[in-house]
Amino acid sequence: MTMHFSDIARQAAADRQISDEEILQLRRAGWGDGRITPEEAEAIFALNDSLGIRTDAWVDFFVEAIGEYVLNTLEPRGYVTEEQGSWLIARLNASGNVESMAELELVVRLVERASNVPEKMKVYVLGVMEHEVLTGTGPTRCGGELSHTHVSAAECRILRRAIFAPGSDRPGAVSRREAEMLYRIKDACLDANNAPEWKRLFVQAVGNYLQGFSSESSQISRERAAELETFMADASSNVGRFLGRMAKTSPNRFGKVFGKKGTGAPTREQLVAADHAVTASEKKWLDAQMSGNGMVDEYDQALLDFLDGGDAPVA
Repeated sequence: MTMHFSDIARQAAADRQISDEEILQLRRAGWGDGRITPEEAEAIFALNDSLGIRTDAWVDFFVEAIGEYVLNTLEPRGYVTEEQGSWLIARLNASGNVESMAELELVVRLVERASNVPEKMKVYVLGVMEHEVLTGTGPTRCGGELSHTHVSAAECRILRRAIFAPGSDRPGAVSRREAEMLYRIKDACLDANNAPEWKRLFVQAVGNYLQGFSSESSQISRERAAELETFMADASSNVGRFLGRMAKTSPNRFGKVFGKKGTGAPTREQLVAADHAVTASEKKWLDAQMSGNGMVDEYDQALLDFLDGGDAPVA
């Protein structure tokens, strides 16, 4: 960390405020060598903790800088390591909970940008989302307000981003853990003046868990990604040369090996159809969720109608 970066961060922390010009100076000093160092990441977090007001310009810088440090410091890029996940959780918990729009935006953006994150971070992000929806107050970075009295439109946008993110539990789809979180929020805010978007999100997301298709190969671990990158970068393996030679000399065999699968393998259409059907175990899970508040409420009924072939509620 350069003295210039350290001096700017220390002065801003002492003032408990940071100007747009100081943020620009931090950008220039921090990215002077093309990367954010561990010392700079610590200084940025310490500065964020000290600020009385976090402007939009600061939130943008904070999210971008910490995201760059976590996702692009180590190879393969785009993944969060176990150590980085532990550091991030400890840093966010230093004040007791995620308490600012900068920190909330950071955890959401990380699962949006990451190819995958450690299991403990998936659990942590879901806990943050549930806590903020049920107890949070104040503005969000994506517009609108957090509310501890009802589910707001802004909270629906944040939940949707986090649930369907590439680094989430079930990328592009909804996991059981996420569906159960949505049910807890629904029961806690059942009689509140919730945004119309909330019922639609609840029905679509839980319906997606029960009927949606998600490829098991859509997300790989960081360790597996590193193995694949090492293999492809190994010039001695001559992977590209081998595939090119095989395609030229044995085109029919090439198609059999790397093209269509055997007739015994299910097609994507068959897999989608199988996932669309609500199984006995999923029906049992749904019964248990609906019995949580002792009645079939309007949200449950909207979900049942959707599963029966109806449309999701209009926001």
